[in-house]
Amino acid sequence: ETGSEDIDILPNGLAFISSGLKYPGIKSPAPDKPGELFLMDLNEDNPRAVELRISRGFDLASFNPHGLSTYVD
Repeated sequence: ETGSEDIDILPNGLAFISSGLKYPGIKSPAPDKPGELFLMDLNEDNPRAVELRISRGFDLASFNPHGLSTYVD
């Protein structure tokens, strides 16, 4: 609905997607909706983005993701 802000694809084909970035002074299609993180498995025949649940205790109301990176050990 609000588009993706960034994507990071791991070597195993899993893609992490951030969404919901809001810039001050720029109209947002969903101004009251917090940001979200999605996971997509690009190995599937028909991949689809699945929203990742964020742990309790995290200030989700003010979550405004900008950028995304992963670390593979």
